Amino acid sequence: MEKIPEKFLNKDGTLNTDALLKSYAELEKKIGTMITVPTEDSDDAARTKFNRAIGVPETSDEYPTNDLFDDESLREKFFEIGLTSHQVEKIYQIANEYLSPVINELFDMQKETNAMNELKKFFGDEEKMCTAMRAINSFGQKYLPRDAFDALCASPQGIRGIYAMMQSIEPNVQTDDATQNELTENDLRRMMRDPKYWRDMDAEYVRKIESGFKKLYS
Repeated sequence: MEKIPEKFLNKDGTLNTDALLKSYAELEKKIGTMITVPTEDSDDAARTKFNRAIGVPETSDEYPTNDLFDDESLREKFFEIGLTSHQVEKIYQIANEYLSPVINELFDMQKETNAMNELKKFFGDEEKMCTAMRAINSFGQKYLPRDAFDALCASPQGIRGIYAMMQSIEPNVQTDDATQNELTENDLRRMMRDPKYWRDMDAEYVRKIESGFKKLYS
């Protein structure tokens, strides 16, 4: 027979039932507050109690948000597998550290592709764009401070602005390899009837006509 702890004995060695009952009540209360790890057989109440205890929010809307990676369906997945708010914050931190540079690079590549497509459309095609860009580069080196030129070349709008400036300062500047002929007004009127001018609005073709009129009447 195991010895009864002294805290449950009276001074005369008899059992102190009051102390025993008090200790039992405290133990029962403590057990009632203990959290057990749910098993496959646990009911929803047990799982919910465990989730609240470890920090899983009551709804997926209570998870922390992230401007780049946050998504309602993603938060639902987090909630479904029982992640805590602290764990979700860590996931976002890791994503920011390792994925943000990759995503930014993809965004930059897409932005560059969109810019090239916009310039191709403006100048007519890739060959004309490349020819125009060579002329723009020569013009920028001749007339613009390097910092200003680099800043303008960072966007399609800036490049088009330099092109317009180039046409204003040097209306006869060539953006192709052909030598510009001396065009008469009749020549220019005839060129305006070409579908490249009135239908396609070919930027390079339109520029040639505008330059021709400027040369005739400037």
